Amino acid sequence: MPVITYRQALNDTLGEELSRDPNVLLMGEEIGLFQGSYRITDGLLEEFGPRRVVDTPIAEEGFVGLAIGSAMLGLRPVVEIMTINFILVAIDQVVNHASKIHYMFGGQVRVPMVIRTPSGGTGQLAATHSQSFENWFAYCPGLKVVAPATPYDAKGLLRAAIRDDDPVIFVESLALYDTKGEVPEDDDYVVPIGMAEVKRQGSDVTVISYSRMTAVAMQVAQRMEQEGISVEVVDLRSLRPLDRPTIIESVKKTNRAVVIAEDWYSYGITAEIAATIQEQAFDYLDAPVQRVAGLEVPLPYAKDLSAASKPSANSLAYAIYKVLGKK
Repeated sequence: MPVITYRQALNDTLGEELSRDPNVLLMGEEIGLFQGSYRITDGLLEEFGPRRVVDTPIAEEGFVGLAIGSAMLGLRPVVEIMTINFILVAIDQVVNHASKIHYMFGGQVRVPMVIRTPSGGTGQLAATHSQSFENWFAYCPGLKVVAPATPYDAKGLLRAAIRDDDPVIFVESLALYDTKGEVPEDDDYVVPIGMAEVKRQGSDVTVISYSRMTAVAMQVAQRMEQEGISVEVVDLRSLRPLDRPTIIESVKKTNRAVVIAEDWYSYGITAEIAATIQEQAFDYLDAPVQRVAGLEVPLPYAKDLSAASKPSANSLAYAIYKVLGKK
């Protein structure tokens, strides 16, 4: 299989879906002439023109509302929000309209739209540009939320999201855009929304993660193998719907669990997973579930403080040692 970057996987998929379905269109700030702040839409304006690749004003509430209306009328808009932090301007449109229209109209209208946006803290972007709000949207019935960790999953999940008849929040990570991985040459494979994947088999402890933290978990698992510790890595891929059975089956096998996410510790994805394990696999646990997340502070700008505030390979390793009784 060809090896490509996460960025290229997204770009290829957008181009392929624009070609496949004339109802697909892209919209967002600087996605056309500038080709996207992260070059995800590179070359697409030139190929498909301004009616299919739409540069919008800096007005997230307005163009997300436009996307919702166009989706109700049969189009399939793919909206780029430059970072998940900026989605706050449009949160009423997402939570009170996109997620509820199908239900409130008695099933007569669907909203087949995708909102693509990077989440989390990468580099020194400070407090208002480094947040992880995907748990807010995963909390909301009517939305689907996915967060791929690899180029393979990025392509397969984006294709599935664009073809889905419900609104999908597609969460990316700035730190993953240049990572590489194998992607099938099959132009039509999809990764089903709502299915987690065991990225690495193990027997001593299960690490549950998604997005960038899956890459961190895989690195730590490889390092632990040299110490004789067998780590199983479960990549959620989808936050809503959540594949609870895959999580539970893995924990029943290893009898120990560590959950890692880039959001804050309280009320986040890690809390939901820990509660799920306690409810459905308590009798299989040999130790309390450990959680690894960011410190509950606005992310500092200073480089050392920023790094210390985020979950890391070292903090994950410490949690694994602790759940194994080695700390």
